[in-house]
Amino acid sequence: MFQAILNRLPRTATAPFCPSEVRGTINIPAGTSFWKKLLKFAGPGLLVSVGYMDPGNWATDIEAGSRYGYGLLFVILLSSLIAIFLQTLCLRLGIASRKDLARLCREHYSPRVGKVLWLMAELAIIACDLAEVLGTALAFHLLFGCSILVGVLLTAFDTLIVLGLKGRGFRQVEAIVLGLILTIALCFCIELILIQPDYAMAAKGLIPSLHALADTQSLYLAVAILGATVMPHNLYLHSSIVQTRVVSDRIEDKREAIQLSTIGTLVSLSLAFFVNAAIMILAASAFHANGHIGVADIEYAYHLLDPVVGSAFAGIIFGLALMAAGQSSTFTGTIAGQVIMEGFLDLKIPCWQRRLITRFLALIPALIGVLVWGEGAVGKLLVLSQVVLSMQLPFAIYPLLKLTGNRAVMGEFATGWLAKMLAWSLFVLISALNVWLIYQFFV
Repeated sequence: MFQAILNRLPRTATAPFCPSEVRGTINIPAGTSFWKKLLKFAGPGLLVSVGYMDPGNWATDIEAGSRYGYGLLFVILLSSLIAIFLQTLCLRLGIASRKDLARLCREHYSPRVGKVLWLMAELAIIACDLAEVLGTALAFHLLFGCSILVGVLLTAFDTLIVLGLKGRGFRQVEAIVLGLILTIALCFCIELILIQPDYAMAAKGLIPSLHALADTQSLYLAVAILGATVMPHNLYLHSSIVQTRVVSDRIEDKREAIQLSTIGTLVSLSLAFFVNAAIMILAASAFHANGHIGVADIEYAYHLLDPVVGSAFAGIIFGLALMAAGQSSTFTGTIAGQVIMEGFLDLKIPCWQRRLITRFLALIPALIGVLVWGEGAVGKLLVLSQVVLSMQLPFAIYPLLKLTGNRAVMGEFATGWLAKMLAWSLFVLISALNVWLIYQFFV
């Protein structure tokens, strides 16, 4: 079914899934219906949306839901809206300039500034991959009974998955990711049916409230949710992979590509919002409402589901969704890492080597954390990784806003004054939240 849907997407040459080799083009015959055109532009949005439902999101949403019930649902909503806005800027940048964000940074900034931006982007990739390591290790532990340490070591072998995809082409990767996304969504639909949450209370939780962020812990979780939702490496990734859908440099073609890509991104990230909201609603209904406040460990959440729901089936579904989330994020993390390395350093290496380097760097803190603090620290490490991601956001957002507002780069697709004002306001807000959080914890 997934492949049948993706068959409608544009065909590229027999390219491996490394971004430097998938600059495919599409031809839309005259009279093609709107829906067929939309399907041709759906893939990049799907790949980007994966980053918004990775294991890091799970940890932050579960802890927030168990501690504060439905109170922080509005943070997921606002973070998702910010993500949609920033991702639309990325796709406009890629389509209008025919270059990705990393490459444009290398061209428009000094080598020293470029190296700093590259290092921040790489740190974000490692933090994201750390979450994937811990999440997938937890899934192995929950589903197969192995220790967390063994699960962490098993994640080193996902390089074999990347090798298996070599030569498959971008559309095949998109089909696999679509299948994993639908698996995650289906699992949480089943979970919500079993839990039967209070949807009226959940709706109230979507209303923004400064009172809900009154204490340091709630703000810490809010920043973690922001970092888990608006992921820095996705900004680089989207500006690159959206170019696989560009037909030509004609203004009309670019405008249509931007419109269709924006719709595809909106739909895909709306699905990601549903998954994240479902995780927090699940935690609020199953844990907070039953007195289990402060569940910060995914493994603890998994075992609590059985007595609360009255069925071991809920825990199994939870573990399968976690496994799908970890593996789908592995694909996009590899592509994003390749985009960043090629763009900033003009360095091209095989995808499996890039995957091996990234996973090795993520395994080090994962193993140290498990060995030093024990398996119970996995949840805290996951949340911390998302805070690190939030700290990196300004380093990706700033060049994005500067470049999308530059008419020499964007031409007539440069952002207008209203979009600029909104974008820079978000930049100031995110930076201020990070500074305030650092002040609260270290001063």
